[in-house]
Amino acid sequence: MQTQGLDQPQAVRPGEELPAERLAAYLMAQRPELSGPLTVRQFGQGYSNLTYLVQMGDHALVLRRPPVGASVKGGHDMGREYRMLQALSSVYPLVPRPLLLCTDASIMGVPFYVMERVQGVILRAKPPAGLVLTASLMQQLSEATIDNLAVIHAVDHHAPGLAELGHPAGYVRRQVEGWTKRYYAAHTDDVPSIERVIRWLSDHMPSESGTALIHNDYKYDNLVLDPSNLSHIRAVLDWEMATIGDPLMDLGTTLGYWVDPDDPDELQQSLQFNLTTLPGNLHRTALAERYAQRSGRPLTDLTFYYVYGLFKIAVIVQQIYARYQQGLTKDPRFAQLILAVRACGNTGALAIDKRRISRLLT
Repeated sequence: MQTQGLDQPQAVRPGEELPAERLAAYLMAQRPELSGPLTVRQFGQGYSNLTYLVQMGDHALVLRRPPVGASVKGGHDMGREYRMLQALSSVYPLVPRPLLLCTDASIMGVPFYVMERVQGVILRAKPPAGLVLTASLMQQLSEATIDNLAVIHAVDHHAPGLAELGHPAGYVRRQVEGWTKRYYAAHTDDVPSIERVIRWLSDHMPSESGTALIHNDYKYDNLVLDPSNLSHIRAVLDWEMATIGDPLMDLGTTLGYWVDPDDPDELQQSLQFNLTTLPGNLHRTALAERYAQRSGRPLTDLTFYYVYGLFKIAVIVQQIYARYQQGLTKDPRFAQLILAVRACGNTGALAIDKRRISRLLT
């Protein structure tokens, strides 16, 4: 395998260390093939569940645990995420193989699970050193990305282990109301545009568009790419919010993360999770149109789904920012996250005014 641009862990952030001796003893007791000294490094770019590379001898494993100080009701459920990966492994090939779930609080104080490591390139806010991301490559990757979302939505969601992980009836209303409650529970600063978005979403909820397996956090930095062909997806990560629900709500989340190069500056500066502004990427409207072609689903109320996606992202960011404000996490990246909340609200208000999802400043 080529190693250029491979996603690599870093030193563990202060306050997020793992109990190495207890963890090593537990892993060796549960997985007899593991032996040798344990080393731990952290994949430090994520904003939600904490992810580590655990090395024991020749074995490299990925460990996932809830963030320090998290108390979001219904979130960061390690058991559910582990069961989702188990169920997916028989119907969708692009998931890491889950290996072990631990609910024994004496080991780490919180539940965690371990899965295989799928090596590859992950595109985050900045291109990996040494990689040349041409316009042709980014076009192919953006097409492959949205095509794969349509594939996920076509998975048999009645497969054993999947159906019971979601409640599709009333999904649209439940999401709008649920994210609204979460926003107010984590409220720190007044953001008038978010208040307007909340009212608009509540007044413009469409009927359900269908039922499918949905990822709920699908974007470039949750894709592991083949280093020899970056338009080929090797795995999809971070299934913690996956469920059975309305596929167009899932598309809306992806569109919310998909920043265009002609978007407002505040959105481009604050939602630096992806490289969707690079030349060659499909713009949001073209992305949605390709999804419609690949999935066979008609796209009505597209503005609603995009605005919903922006609002959902704003709430997720607001929850993280609130934890930082309360001193429950000291990650310095979180200090300016309120700017992303405002940017999502302001962009959502623009989309409402323009009644479209692209070219919002024209």
